[in-house]
Amino acid sequence: MNRPDPDTTPDLSAIITDLHDRSNWMNQPDPDTTPQTAQDVSLKVAIIVGSTRPGRKADTVADWIGDLAARRGDASYDVVDIADYALPNFDEPLPPLAGHYSHPHTQRWAATIDSYDAFVFVTPEYNHSTSGALKNAIDFLFAEWNDKAASFVSYGVNGGVRAVEHLRTIMGELKIADVRSAVALSVFDDFQDHTRFAPNAAHEQNVETMLDELIAWGTALKTVRASAMGK
Repeated sequence: MNRPDPDTTPDLSAIITDLHDRSNWMNQPDPDTTPQTAQDVSLKVAIIVGSTRPGRKADTVADWIGDLAARRGDASYDVVDIADYALPNFDEPLPPLAGHYSHPHTQRWAATIDSYDAFVFVTPEYNHSTSGALKNAIDFLFAEWNDKAASFVSYGVNGGVRAVEHLRTIMGELKIADVRSAVALSVFDDFQDHTRFAPNAAHEQNVETMLDELIAWGTALKTVRASAMGK
């Protein structure tokens, strides 16, 4: 009387198969929570023109970097000219750390920087430092710079290296990871008659090395930001 009915008794093999299928389904990665890998990340890089003076060379240098970068196909590269944003001397009533930007020019600048994952700063050297215009543009923002990567292309009598040294100290305060490799251009060797930009071909390999490092760090930090947002 207590014998199971063969027509209603569950098939053990079917149960095992179902459990196996469920286990496989549960172990599939969740696209909403799975950490990004390098292959998943599409980076946006801003090549920032760091001078606004008449007769500047930074825009020509930035275009050269942009042309070389475009051959790589590993990220999207845009030239971002601070002159296009007409930023006055820093005029926000609250420090950038507060994250409250009251002026349209600041909001526009913040939106632009926020949209990028990494930066190539193109800077002249003035009096052993970077340009006042670039320092001012950097100082307008804080969070928009955080947890991103940066590299440097400089030019000057000594290759602009002292401007880069100052920028490296600023990057640390803004939580930007600056890569070791940089490109230093001499006004004697890379500008004909000190005016027309004619870079030595050897610099192209330096640009490649710099961008390799920038993309590696930019990719890693993009996943860091995505992970922080998911917490």
